[in-house]
Amino acid sequence: MSYHSCVRYLLVLFAVPLLAQQSQNPSPMVEHTRAHPRTVQSAPPGRHLKLELGTLFIPARLEHRRELPLLVHFHGGTWLPEVAAARYGKAAVITAQLGSGSATYARPFQDPGRFTALVQQAESAANVRFSTITLSGWSAGCGAVRAILLGSENYARVQRIILIDGIHASYPTGKPGPQESTIDPAPLEVFVRFARDAMAGRKRMLVTHSEIFPGTFASTTETTDYLLAQLGLRRKAVVRWGPMGTQQLSDVRKGRFRLVGFAGNSAPDHVDQLHSLAEYLRHW
Repeated sequence: MSYHSCVRYLLVLFAVPLLAQQSQNPSPMVEHTRAHPRTVQSAPPGRHLKLELGTLFIPARLEHRRELPLLVHFHGGTWLPEVAAARYGKAAVITAQLGSGSATYARPFQDPGRFTALVQQAESAANVRFSTITLSGWSAGCGAVRAILLGSENYARVQRIILIDGIHASYPTGKPGPQESTIDPAPLEVFVRFARDAMAGRKRMLVTHSEIFPGTFASTTETTDYLLAQLGLRRKAVVRWGPMGTQQLSDVRKGRFRLVGFAGNSAPDHVDQLHSLAEYLRHW
């Protein structure tokens, strides 16, 4: 993917969660030192079932099972989450590609029953029962994860979430502060709650972020700083290679909660994390 196409990609993906659509200031940064490998597009064998909202894919090795874990992934195309699920080898996946902006992903799930109906439709279509549910979202897709968790029944049923470089919030003043910015905490409250449950061992949560600074709304660095402050946790500085050639800069672990910070403030750095989904499922 070229630099200019990646910039256009970012412009489409980001928007303020649950608020009016806003474009970000595109990052002018580009670097040529680190390679940005990409998952090769393929069609892994298995069953594809069209749903009212998205597609259910059951990898071939799991087709004989009548009870299995479910991953529900939002944003980033259809084939890549299916490849990730096939490589992971332990779960079916529903992929939902709904458009651009967090609000677009949140809107269908403002009715809490919509997610319940989606899971039930998938179970009926495949004649299976889903034993556990993991929600994952990349970029704008995290808006769907947030909206789903706001429903009490959904929150109770979801055991794991993976938030990939996509937790955003607005600036109450409309712009960042000169040093530490003030951000709107409302969109983050359900993630704070889920993180506390993960720290206590009741849930499992993985959060990743880059160093991209949108400018018109809070970055994933700022929102994860807020999250850690509410949890009473601090980052541990590290320097190591991550999946897909990413460079990890920080790590936070407590119970079953983990937050990982990666280097990079360009569009390809953002896309790197989407292509790392299989590794997040397998190892983290």
